Amino acid sequence: MKSLAVRLLAGAASVVAVSASAWAQPSDQAVEIAGKYIIVDGHVDAPSTIAEAGADIAEGTKTVDFDYERAKAGGLDAPFMSIYVAADYEEKGGAKARADILIGLMEGVAALYPEKFEIAYSPKDVRRIFEEGKIALPLGMENGSPIEGDLANLKHFYDRGIRYVTLAHSKSNHISDSSYDDNKRWDGLSPFGFEVVRAMNDLGIMVDVSHLSDAAIEDVLATTRAPVIASHSSLRHFTPEWERNLSDDLVRKIGENGGVVMINYGSAFLNTAANKYNEPARAARDAEEKRLGREMTEAEREAFQAAWLAEHPYPFASLDQVLDHIDRAVELAGIDHVGLGSDYDGVGDTLPVGLKDASSYPVLIDGLLARDYDEAAIEKILGANALRVWEEVEAARKKRKW
Repeated sequence: MKSLAVRLLAGAASVVAVSASAWAQPSDQAVEIAGKYIIVDGHVDAPSTIAEAGADIAEGTKTVDFDYERAKAGGLDAPFMSIYVAADYEEKGGAKARADILIGLMEGVAALYPEKFEIAYSPKDVRRIFEEGKIALPLGMENGSPIEGDLANLKHFYDRGIRYVTLAHSKSNHISDSSYDDNKRWDGLSPFGFEVVRAMNDLGIMVDVSHLSDAAIEDVLATTRAPVIASHSSLRHFTPEWERNLSDDLVRKIGENGGVVMINYGSAFLNTAANKYNEPARAARDAEEKRLGREMTEAEREAFQAAWLAEHPYPFASLDQVLDHIDRAVELAGIDHVGLGSDYDGVGDTLPVGLKDASSYPVLIDGLLARDYDEAAIEKILGANALRVWEEVEAARKKRKW
């Protein structure tokens, strides 16, 4: 959810927080395509925005990137709601309870606004809800810590509507190593992690490899008997040495597995300048604290951060850079294995110019049209590929033994 660049920019979101419509007016053709086909977004962090800021996604109160009005304007039909559980719950406890609370919040949203939202438990639900003119809210759990070492908890979360699990987040946990964590305690999946992958296959829960270490992704691909997803990852080719993004080899292997790579919109995922932006800022702050002979107060840090941003504008990604990632993923994995995972509400004010909120999908469609993607290919990227993987995961499950 939150990267180092996002934390640096926290409190400065108002600097460039502009709706996508202020950057580009989409064509009538793009708007028509956005309304015609089901758009699936693999990762939207609205549940955390609701829990932490009291956002109302139905009325647009205190929302950041996603709410009903902007989603409808952009043609977004099935955003996976991220049931995000921070890595520190692994040690302090309470991970399962936290996930249950966030699921309950989304159930409450659907109950309060049944004319706008409905929880989706299957691709069939998504299609029906789309035909009814509402927004489907499938649920994905970001971080496997809530499983708490008990496969019965995995069944519990399936019954509550979880349809994918990101096995780890920013720290290695009892299931898997994390791409962000230098301590690769398992050199891939833990022994229990292999059991989790097999159990997810048996239940019909998609295995999400975003955030995992390379070795853990290799372990998943060697173990799973169903396609996997990378719900919000981009390509390491454009951010060399950053393990959070996928290597070319892993993109190819996910395609061979039948899975789908869902491109993340965060600028740090898309270009090197944004990916490395925090390093000189952190060095400058450390130098200032050394000069002061003490750590800055919170107020001093905020002032320093604001001054740094004013002198060193954040290198927001462009629409073309998002399209570059899509192009390369298509080249490596094939047109049937690429989708969208914006990370709206999860990457702060680091979104690309022109793609600032959930109203912007037609802008992306115009970009795809300009790069000669035909309508059939665009339909696949927008959501058909993700729905196909979900259906194949459902089909691959065994008769349940729970």
